[in-house]
Amino acid sequence: MGKTLKYNDPGFNKKYPLMKVVIADDSSLLRDRIKSLLNSINDISMVYEAKNGVEALQLIMEKEPDLAIIDIRMPEMNGIEVLKQIRKLNMKTRVCILTSYPYPQYKKRCLEAGADYFLSKIEDFEEIEIVITDMVTNEC
Repeated sequence: MGKTLKYNDPGFNKKYPLMKVVIADDSSLLRDRIKSLLNSINDISMVYEAKNGVEALQLIMEKEPDLAIIDIRMPEMNGIEVLKQIRKLNMKTRVCILTSYPYPQYKKRCLEAGADYFLSKIEDFEEIEIVITDMVTNEC
């Protein structure tokens, strides 16, 4: 199963936690970059990591995160299939597809499958913080 970074681990934000997030990407470098970005957000309690689609779906079903940040192209199960399974299970988890392949046909498929956000790793990476801030604002 993927690694878990808890809010009381060294280097993680120690302010009062609110949200659980799953990061699913086969690149450990990208997962680390996302964790670093999330570390600056006060409203995160737990960050779970998955390196493939099967692991991602297992974590999402088990932990019921508020947000899942999912890559499209991953081993064992692609991000679109993970998204479809999340929606089939009627989970309330919001899904942000973060991809290196921001092609219109992928965006269309993801939004039709129920993605809440579709972001490019290259052009929109910093918008992850905006997505989470938006979620917190709309939840309160």
